[in-house]
Amino acid sequence: MYSFMGGGLFCAIVANILLVVSTATDYWMQYRLSGSFAHQGLWRYCMSGKCYMQTDSIAYWNATRAFMILSSMSCFAGIIAGILSFTHFSGFERFSRSFAAGIMFFVSTLFVFLAMAIYTGVTVNFLGKRFGDWRFSWSYILGWVALLMNFFAGIFYMCAYRMHECRRVAGSR
Repeated sequence: MYSFMGGGLFCAIVANILLVVSTATDYWMQYRLSGSFAHQGLWRYCMSGKCYMQTDSIAYWNATRAFMILSSMSCFAGIIAGILSFTHFSGFERFSRSFAAGIMFFVSTLFVFLAMAIYTGVTVNFLGKRFGDWRFSWSYILGWVALLMNFFAGIFYMCAYRMHECRRVAGSR
């Protein structure tokens, strides 16, 4: 049970770091514009070595930003619940902290999936046609890796919860 929780906690910490780095960096997409390379993230775009804030309030950027931030917050809440699941407080007998941590990691997975799906759909259908020579970059890829790490953290914590429940049921006989 503790090995599942330890593995889940490791995956979750890595996922949260990747989510924060992915959200904060400016390499979601790279493209060629007027003969020079440019790149953009959720907050800024950079051309010719100079970066500018994205002042346009475009719905898909706002949705992607919001879902990435919500994903980071729910992953962090899951990490707190995951750490607390190692402790044994008698006041929380009816509340399974490992189950709550698993649910928070699955919620985080859902949020990052929504963010990545929105960004991918708009980029491929709109921006991809606007820029001829473009590609997704490493910040974007980190978002997908964070999704996988969150998902596996949720799986690990659900396995730990099931093992704990099986032991509890077998012990009450």
